[in-house]
Amino acid sequence: QVQLVESGGGLAQPGGSLRLSCTTSGFAVEMFPIAWFRQAPGQSREGVSCIGKDGGATVYGDSVKGRFTTSRDNAKKTIYLQMNSLRPEDTAVYYCAVEYYGGDGCMRLRHYNMDYWGKGTPVTVSS
Repeated sequence: QVQLVESGGGLAQPGGSLRLSCTTSGFAVEMFPIAWFRQAPGQSREGVSCIGKDGGATVYGDSVKGRFTTSRDNAKKTIYLQMNSLRPEDTAVYYCAVEYYGGDGCMRLRHYNMDYWGKGTPVTVSS
């Protein structure tokens, strides 16, 4: 059973940092790119990042470039999202997802191509 579980969300001050984790089970995560998306209240789901299966390739949404970094530890079956220089507009529920049945949706940050999702972890950036 494919499972993804996000953790690490919480409250941060503007300019602060948080690190999110996506712990996976039930599939060979080392064979798949993994994406992060986020959704703020009343807004559509937005692509944050995607990391290739060996960590060699990454893509980022325009709104987070230069501030967020994704990485992975395949031995721990975990993908990370380091978020620095946080802004109030980063407030959202953050999800990790996998395009299990193939395609290029991860690298194009297309949420509608993702097949399995975690339940999300909320991030609030406020003073």
